[in-house]
Amino acid sequence: MTGYIIRRLLSVPPTLLGVTLVIFLLMRLIPGDPAIAMLGEHASTENVERIREQLGLNRPLFLDREALERGDYGGFFDSQFVRLLGRLLRLDLGASIHRRIPIANELKLRFPATVELALVSMVLAIMVGVPAGIASAARRNSLLDGVSMVGSLIGVSMPIFWLGLMEIMLFAVLLDWLPVGGRLTHDIELETVTGLMLVDSIITSNWPALRDVLEHLAMPALALATIPMAIIARMTRSSMLDVLREDYIRTATAKGLRERTVLARHALRNALLPVVTIIGLQTGSLLAGAILTETIFSWPGIGKWVYDAILGRDYPVVQGGTLLIAVVFVLANLLVDLSYAFLDPRIQYE
Repeated sequence: MTGYIIRRLLSVPPTLLGVTLVIFLLMRLIPGDPAIAMLGEHASTENVERIREQLGLNRPLFLDREALERGDYGGFFDSQFVRLLGRLLRLDLGASIHRRIPIANELKLRFPATVELALVSMVLAIMVGVPAGIASAARRNSLLDGVSMVGSLIGVSMPIFWLGLMEIMLFAVLLDWLPVGGRLTHDIELETVTGLMLVDSIITSNWPALRDVLEHLAMPALALATIPMAIIARMTRSSMLDVLREDYIRTATAKGLRERTVLARHALRNALLPVVTIIGLQTGSLLAGAILTETIFSWPGIGKWVYDAILGRDYPVVQGGTLLIAVVFVLANLLVDLSYAFLDPRIQYE
């Protein structure tokens, strides 16, 4: 397994290099100029050029066309892309063009918010999706199965932005049960220990803050959990149906074991591999930052941060946030692959 892990880790740098190149090109293909976004549309040409020079935007992306025609490749090392790679090799993500705040500092503040929202959403999705899939498989073609699958189909099909707006309309505006957005009410004090407000409120025994954090988490977590919940339920049902047709399940049932024991001890464990794969991939997606959910509920996480940066043509922020997303996906995939050996001892990596 050690060799497999090393091979997977060696594939990380080329993956991140490809992600960096794609985002670098896409951001510069989007219409708009960061200098104009900073100064406004009516800024003078001299001021725009001055800002572009300060930000290094007047340098060639890779190599100037005239230098390329002359066969002069020395300017390549002073291009925007190479200078970006140089900073990344020094683990320097740069600073925001607009706010002039180091991106590493912003990540420390915003990533815990996304982690908290993603983990709560995934726990909710697993707690509902897995039992729903098991019950549907155990009662195939019953009313319970039909309701569960129709519900999962609606969950997969429902746009998150619409669901989020309906939650706000119902629970925040009409019923006035939950706050509209944010992580914590401004007049509630909470000591920061881990950056995860749920954990911090429990560690510090701040029960009013814990209640407030849960109230702020309720709507965005439910909206974000809808699609993973539906996917997990459908995958669990499909995988369980395949396992329930096996001979050892009929043997266990013929031996007089209770249905609950057969489902939990024999069927579920052997049906977990595809379910774990889906859970891992969905967790990576959620940790990467749910842009729509965080934007609708004003959740100060990675998704809303990158969304605002795209609108403002803040290249360093988009590149730094995207690299973090890529790292999260790579690690999530690696952990999912490694979990197979623990779930099924027959799987060997060497």
